[in-house]
Amino acid sequence: MKKFIVATIVALLFTGCGVGSYSISSGKADEGMLSFVSARKTPITVTVDNKTFNVSTVKGKAWHKDRNIKKTARNTIFLTPGQHDVIVVAKGSKVYHKRVFISTQEHKVIEL
Repeated sequence: MKKFIVATIVALLFTGCGVGSYSISSGKADEGMLSFVSARKTPITVTVDNKTFNVSTVKGKAWHKDRNIKKTARNTIFLTPGQHDVIVVAKGSKVYHKRVFISTQEHKVIEL
């Protein structure tokens, strides 16, 4: 009986110490995306909450509502989720001015 108790205590000591298992959980990145589509690929200036970005539009024929836009630094603006005041200027004239709401991981496409 003593051997059984000693073996149980030793087994508990060896299983109780050690590295153990750790879990890492990660969710989606806390950002939303904003892209612009027009008939031609055009350089535009986008002002989001008084911060200016120089991007180009995606050509309308290359984009369909059921297809994704390749997200690059030239055509996509990454923003924090929430409401944003968006102003688009193309060739010196204001073509878009609206307050937009963007959710986490939402890719909003604005047609100009």
